[in-house]
Amino acid sequence: MSDHDTPARIIVGISGASGAVYGVRALELLAAAGVETHLVVTRSAHLTLSQELGMSPAALAEKANVVHNVQDIGATISSGSFHTLGMLIAPCSIRTMSEIATGVTSTLISRAADVVLKERRKLVLMVRETPLHLGHLRTMTSLAEMGAIIMPPVPAFYALPETIADMVDHTVGRSLDLFGIDSRAVRRWAGMPTVRRATTESR
Repeated sequence: MSDHDTPARIIVGISGASGAVYGVRALELLAAAGVETHLVVTRSAHLTLSQELGMSPAALAEKANVVHNVQDIGATISSGSFHTLGMLIAPCSIRTMSEIATGVTSTLISRAADVVLKERRKLVLMVRETPLHLGHLRTMTSLAEMGAIIMPPVPAFYALPETIADMVDHTVGRSLDLFGIDSRAVRRWAGMPTVRRATTESR
């Protein structure tokens, strides 16, 4: 297959931090957008998925086009010659973030992220931790200098969410915006209501 015929692909990593729903929802929105997903999940993430969502590995696998074993360092996504739009890790644990920052690729999730960085592709890390100590902040700075995008899952209350699902969709949708994918899950900002009304009335 030539580069011209290569489908839009994104690697989705799910690590063991709280917030497994972000990774699951990303897979669902990417599938709806027609984007091919390559999923890699850490062992601790499977525990979090069971605890937070009651989801089994098999149920999660059904949401991805391709599932890679976290220990399979020889997987396609471990090579820069395998073309992707980049990688989203949602959520991203401090351990996974630290491995990526130091170049310690002990599993496929950190190896794939390292490949994305070296190929100058988008790496979006939905780091889920608070409060943060100086070491965390310095690691994030290092990753930003390397080209990664640090995107903590912060609720956008200006979008007036009514449910947790609304907040999750907005956050995941904004992360997909970074790859140029409009998931239709984001409530776009159109200005303050009073400003919009005044503008309309003046016409």
